[in-house]
Amino acid sequence: MSFVKIWIHLVFSTKSRQPWLNKEFRYKLHQHIIENCKEKEIFLQAINGYTDHIHCLISLGKDQSIAKIAQLIKGESSFWINKQNVIEEIFNWQDDYFAVSISESQVETVANYIKNQEKHHAKKSFAEEAEEFMTVYGWQTIHA
Repeated sequence: MSFVKIWIHLVFSTKSRQPWLNKEFRYKLHQHIIENCKEKEIFLQAINGYTDHIHCLISLGKDQSIAKIAQLIKGESSFWINKQNVIEEIFNWQDDYFAVSISESQVETVANYIKNQEKHHAKKSFAEEAEEFMTVYGWQTIHA
């Protein structure tokens, strides 16, 4: 029997970082994503976000990849958002996403960070947060 435990902190934003995810709708969206993950056998430990992005803490299964998980969550949730007719435009997530592996010893810390997104973003914008991630993880943007 295979045993795989690979923790991933996945972050993705709305197209052009539009602040479409108000507090009430964001909660409904998170609940929908939780249910969708259960149906697709995606182990989602934590989810939260702010007006323009979502954080997920996921443990990959033996036949799952980061790209496939991101595609399943983003694709199905954007379809669901558009069916809700809560935004006057067609909703899309940004094409890119941010994903890093998390050691077992950091799972609780990252889960707490994700759970406290509203408090966190009262002090720091998503742009500042993304810049911080790029510095901490050594990820550089490519300028054309």
